[in-house]
Amino acid sequence: MAWILLVVAGLLEVCWAIGLKYTEGFTRPIPTVLTVGAIIASMVLLGVAAKTLPIGTAYAVWVGIGALGAAVLGIFLFHEPVTPARAFFLVLLLTSIVGLKLTSGGA
Repeated sequence: MAWILLVVAGLLEVCWAIGLKYTEGFTRPIPTVLTVGAIIASMVLLGVAAKTLPIGTAYAVWVGIGALGAAVLGIFLFHEPVTPARAFFLVLLLTSIVGLKLTSGGA
């Protein structure tokens, strides 16, 4: 169950990271409220998952999901550049996230 909560926390991190762009410096009320809500929910779920999972693993996976998701959505939503090197490192990041899950033990 902790891994499911951690993945949801990571997806919410993607939401708030992308949401920051839409808040326009926290000047737009609705995107700001949604972004702050996603930040709070993401942190709460990370905290709950960290009760069971090692904090180093939980935090690394949480940040990794957020970074990977924000980078991929940045490519699609904001037309950020995608180069072969960038694609390689995004795949490497995904591999690292999966590797942490596979080597984390029984938690």
